Amino acid sequence: MAENAGRVPASGTVHWVGAGLSTGSGLTRLCETADRVRLWHRTEDRAADALARLGLTGRAEPRAYTLPALTAELVPGDIVVSMLPAPEHAGILAACIRQRAHFACSSYVSEAVLDQVPAAAAAGVVVLTEAGLDPGIDHLFAHCLVGRARESIGGDTAASYSLTSYCGGVPAIPNSFRYRFSWAPAGVLGALRSPARYLTDGAETVAERPWEATRRHVVDGETFEVYPNRDSVPFVEQYGLPPAWKPRTFVRGTLRLEGWLRAWDAVFEELKTGDDARIAALAEELAAAYPTTDTDRDRVVLAVSLDVRGGAGQSWSGSYLLDLVGDREESAMARCVSRPLALGVRHILDGSLPAGLNRAAETAARSEEWLRELALEGLEFTLRVDQ
Repeated sequence: MAENAGRVPASGTVHWVGAGLSTGSGLTRLCETADRVRLWHRTEDRAADALARLGLTGRAEPRAYTLPALTAELVPGDIVVSMLPAPEHAGILAACIRQRAHFACSSYVSEAVLDQVPAAAAAGVVVLTEAGLDPGIDHLFAHCLVGRARESIGGDTAASYSLTSYCGGVPAIPNSFRYRFSWAPAGVLGALRSPARYLTDGAETVAERPWEATRRHVVDGETFEVYPNRDSVPFVEQYGLPPAWKPRTFVRGTLRLEGWLRAWDAVFEELKTGDDARIAALAEELAAAYPTTDTDRDRVVLAVSLDVRGGAGQSWSGSYLLDLVGDREESAMARCVSRPLALGVRHILDGSLPAGLNRAAETAARSEEWLRELALEGLEFTLRVDQ
């Protein structure tokens, strides 16, 4: 595919930075499509060990990560994939812009990243964000549902709607804690300490302690517990919901096994009273008490639903469900985060993403294409539509 005008042509080299719990078979796919892949980790030995674990020894080059070391190897058109914690992204992106290298991550767009987007666009640099599981596949599901509902109801037709999007990584075999850490415990606790804003009964609602808004939610006959997460409201516009449609409910949130709220009661008490130092210590205690091992299996559940009711009696409802259990080769979380991210990187390689800010496909038509590509690669999900 021809390069977008003003965009730095891709060099064919991908630098994958970090090999934590979310690095999986997406990296393998990039080793099949990119001319050269380098895996950057804390030390070169640890990078080599990660490549061996993924069966990629000899197919990617191990590197010891420091930002200066990465920067020194970048040439125009290279692609840097950051799997590091979100606060690290801004510094890496700044280096990419200086070297005219493209940038990709699976995280939400931070203000520190957003501030650099004009400079990236001017330099012909692609900035791909929100291209993992949540955020990522959830965006694709939502865009497709909104697009299908528009076709059925009509975007100019007065209507009301309810959109819910819940995602969670949980243990495949329930344990007493009703949870399995699929990312850093400090990040999990930090998210719980952040207020959540969402729409319910047509009005904005803020939950200062998100877990206090937990409710039961049935998915495909199974009962879970769900609560709002972060700020849902900006996604009304991002998902392209027509202004003529008025929201009854709009919530993006987190899904947990039934019984989670009770099992975590002691953690919540700490979150209410603990200072930053205590919460950091609690994260370490939880990591030690509930370690992720090579023998347990994780499960990812992502359920996105849209129900639209027109004033003249029309109705449309649809839902996507992704329900995946990890195996010996790869955790479900690693597969669901790394596969869509790698797909986005391949679209940087083939020139189909423009310079500037991109999220996981931002239109219904493009989202349908992404989902078709992910399905062909074996990422299974189901769509149900009622009209």
